[in-house]
Amino acid sequence: MKADSMTVTELPLPALADRSGYLAAVGQARSAALAYYKDGTSALDDTQFDRLMHAIAAYELLHPDHRAEDSPTGRVAAGVLEEGEVPHAVPMLSLDDIFDLDALDGWWARLTKRLGHVPLGLHGSPKLDGLAVCGEYVHGRLVRLSTRGHGWSGKDVSHAIGTIDGLPTELSAPVTVEVRGEVVLTAAQFEEANRIRAEHGKDLFSTARNAAAGSLQATTGRSYQVPLSFFGYGLLSQEESPGGTDIRERMTHTQLLDTLRTLGVRTVQDTPVGTVTVTTLEEVRGYIDAVARSRASLPVGIDGIVIKADHPLDQRTAGESSRSPRWAVAYKLPSIERTTRLRAVTWATGRTGLLAPLAELEPVDIDGVTVTYATPHNAGQISRLGLMLGDLVTVRRNGDVIPGLVGPVVSVRAGAETPIPLPQVCPTCSGPIDQGTGHWRCVKGRACTLAPSVQYAVGREQLDIEGMGPKIVEQLLAAGALADVADLFRLTEAQLTAVSNSAKTAAKILARIEAAKQLPLNRVLCALGVRGTGRSMSRRIARRFVTMAALQAADARALQQVEGIGPEKSALVLTELAELAPVIAKLAASGVTLTEPAEETSSPGGGPLPLASKTVVATGTMTGALAGWSRAAVNALIVRAGGTAGSSVSSSTTLVVAGDKAGSKKAQAEKLKITVLSPDEFADLVKPFL
Repeated sequence: MKADSMTVTELPLPALADRSGYLAAVGQARSAALAYYKDGTSALDDTQFDRLMHAIAAYELLHPDHRAEDSPTGRVAAGVLEEGEVPHAVPMLSLDDIFDLDALDGWWARLTKRLGHVPLGLHGSPKLDGLAVCGEYVHGRLVRLSTRGHGWSGKDVSHAIGTIDGLPTELSAPVTVEVRGEVVLTAAQFEEANRIRAEHGKDLFSTARNAAAGSLQATTGRSYQVPLSFFGYGLLSQEESPGGTDIRERMTHTQLLDTLRTLGVRTVQDTPVGTVTVTTLEEVRGYIDAVARSRASLPVGIDGIVIKADHPLDQRTAGESSRSPRWAVAYKLPSIERTTRLRAVTWATGRTGLLAPLAELEPVDIDGVTVTYATPHNAGQISRLGLMLGDLVTVRRNGDVIPGLVGPVVSVRAGAETPIPLPQVCPTCSGPIDQGTGHWRCVKGRACTLAPSVQYAVGREQLDIEGMGPKIVEQLLAAGALADVADLFRLTEAQLTAVSNSAKTAAKILARIEAAKQLPLNRVLCALGVRGTGRSMSRRIARRFVTMAALQAADARALQQVEGIGPEKSALVLTELAELAPVIAKLAASGVTLTEPAEETSSPGGGPLPLASKTVVATGTMTGALAGWSRAAVNALIVRAGGTAGSSVSSSTTLVVAGDKAGSKKAQAEKLKITVLSPDEFADLVKPFL
């Protein structure tokens, strides 16, 4: 990318028209790299740093005599890290970056020319966004852990041994090996890490990548521990090797990863997108596309795809430069995390009475989408992050409608930033607010903004009261006919005729209301909009407790028997059920069914349920016999046919229903040799339950 092709919202980068501009760019790149590798507080995000490095490299190509001695190009970690205390027997090199398919074609052509033949195989894996480390095992026991550092030596972080999920302290075999991989925080671990940091009065991490680097390199003596994960991608050993050759000369990269797995180490194969071993460049392009499409929903951050020659003979023939292997390359994806300025924060009241902040940003392009707004989630999050107006902030696009505001880059504050005004009254009704928790709420609760609650309740996946659109709901509220969701079942034909101006429409709506009384408990529970639950969770709760009375009598321990409910969510659900008790009583008095039908044990024809004891994952857009079916509807069909509706593909998944644009879940199923059915094939399997 050209150095002058930035938008006006990006951080200003020095123009490289002359040597003074070039030297300024070198200084900025080194400062950004040092901040990143030391404590993760760089003012430049990945995209900006990559652009700056390419501008420097382009200038050096045109003016080789101007190249500075401390140039960051061609060096691991941009050459900013000092020699570490742990030397690496084999250098931990970086990978050259490419940014488009044309560059991938160029790398393939160069590799083929060096080899004198088409590569014997290619291996593709996700490029995890964390900190590279190596673990030294002696007779199967982890004795030392170090960072990559500047490639030839790194920092000793052995204090973290035994604290990293996926990196065992003891292997399944007593071998002497060196394991290499990436330390990261999953999305759940990142949230937990910031919760822990807040409890101890520490600044919150702005990104999971920074959290991994900062936490791993923290010295001992700290009163808390941040959760970390490891994914391996390399294995070195000179034990029991003919002629003393390294294990990498006797195995393909795919075989190395398989060996790592058998030793008990989690590898990049275990990420949701998995890995591939292919023979053609077209297959590599397909893998890149699949990973890119699923990236935003992954539980672990990735910033690209690593493509390697799989065979050791090809690797040896291609060789290495001082910085990187010529037989491997990193295909960088557009950043889904960018930095921009926080302009303002406005507040609104949601359907359950929660006060929701909305951050206005200087527009920034994230993965091809211009982002102007993001959500800091709640008042407590604003306080925990220490956000201020005017802050340079990190924004992440996770596939949500409104991207998330991750946190401020505190290290670059200039002093002009100002505190974010927090609301003193409800922004909707001007009434008092409950500030007892980080989730501030209008004391009126759902009554403050009843219209969204009612509109949600009458939706197709909840009570399915067709014909009751937003206009009719608003008119019923204005007429005082609705005080809560339960009042839907007390509406009269006269009331509905008055707001719809049609006796025929009123009769149809009343018929749908009567039909809704017979819906199972899970649909009614979902319509109530209990915080912390949704369609799938409501179904699991209803199947566990069967009746509303049993659910209301349950304690936290009983609720935690439901998959996906932990201590925090169980407390929230109990609080919600207590608040909704008057509404539930009105529903019962109106004749609404508050029980869940017993699970079928056989098909309508008397045979066994087709999906009994099976876990089924539906993905993609349904077509054919299931065209127009929502994911929730397909999941309900799975349950009716005796199965369990899963959300992710794993070894416990029995089959996958793959519609159009199925993406990584279908690829993962094929990799694990799990049966994949088209929507039509699945419809035939469960035909009696359609």
